[in-house]
Amino acid sequence: MNKQIGSRVITAVVGIPLLVLIIGWGRPAHFLLLVFLLTIVALWEYFSMAFRGRWKQQALGVLFGVLAALSVILPGSSQPGLGLAGVVVLAFLSYLFSGAGLEERYQQLGWTLVGTLYVGFLVPHLFLLYRSHDGREWVFFILLVIMAGDTAGYFVGSSLGKKKLYPEISPGKTVEGAFASLAASALAGVVGGKYLLPAFPWMEILLLSLFLSLLGQGGDLFESWIKRVFAVKDSGRLLPGHGGLLDRMDSLIFPVVFATYYLRLIHP
Repeated sequence: MNKQIGSRVITAVVGIPLLVLIIGWGRPAHFLLLVFLLTIVALWEYFSMAFRGRWKQQALGVLFGVLAALSVILPGSSQPGLGLAGVVVLAFLSYLFSGAGLEERYQQLGWTLVGTLYVGFLVPHLFLLYRSHDGREWVFFILLVIMAGDTAGYFVGSSLGKKKLYPEISPGKTVEGAFASLAASALAGVVGGKYLLPAFPWMEILLLSLFLSLLGQGGDLFESWIKRVFAVKDSGRLLPGHGGLLDRMDSLIFPVVFATYYLRLIHP
């Protein structure tokens, strides 16, 4: 076992039981606090990549992201889009009157909006999913599907992978690893769904597992794209063997958002 795999195992052994405890047996307020803290840390990691050494832009970006998160998770936030619209307008005006050059301000505004939307607005959907009917079970289901896929993709890709999936963005990802991730997610989803979501037909669970896996892999590539643009290997150093928190959450964000609105539209 090499050092990186050992660090991954240790992080998992410590982190997974704690996560299971909070999701399965904690109160909604505990999970809300966890999601909010995760969002703040992920925001700081993103804006530290985007604006290295520029504390004003980092702080401003985190502030916009926190405001977007609050528009999603605050009690009574039935229309998070309304709050988000206000945050976006505030960001527009803030950069309109900042002191940098016109093109530089426009670029900084773009990076800020990406972070605000990608982390500040999307990550808190984890709490919206949790508040759905059978929300705890759905959170566990998505974690099972994505983590099983991530694990299989990592080990198969690193040991057997030959054909690169998207070398321009992520040189380590392989086609073999991607297919292994799909297979593992499907298997974990069907088996786990039988116990976590028994009311759902197995075929629906299978199709959902495959689509969630595709979204998860897309989310992983999206965050790799961000890191490639900002020329960093990891989003941070918080989790040994994994890098930053955003590196660990990237494959969960898109599946969580999809599942949240899938349940609202298809299974209200």
